[in-house]
Amino acid sequence: MMGLPSGTPIYLCTEPVDFRNGFDGLTGIVTATLGQNVLNGSLFLFVNRRRDRIKALWWETGGLTLWYRRLEQGTVELPSPEDDKTHVTIDSVELAMWIAGVSLKSSRHRRKRMAAV
Repeated sequence: MMGLPSGTPIYLCTEPVDFRNGFDGLTGIVTATLGQNVLNGSLFLFVNRRRDRIKALWWETGGLTLWYRRLEQGTVELPSPEDDKTHVTIDSVELAMWIAGVSLKSSRHRRKRMAAV
């Protein structure tokens, strides 16, 4: 996919958005709905109502980048946010799983065990 710097915060908007929105419209959603600053280096993900298209907005040095992905088959699952939030925060591993069609609800993080020396 894309080469994001390690530790980049990733915000997944759980409310479908109008995909006619471009840079300015999505920046407005980031600010008004997600309560974030688009210039902080985070990756912001959006889906359409049918959940078969994904847009990603990211600030790189020098300007905004917009990615668009159309799924040829199936749809992505939107995870349920906690409380009354309109987004969830995920990491790069969860992003790869989400795009591949793995349910984030059924996945869970396991603690790593250190081998005895």
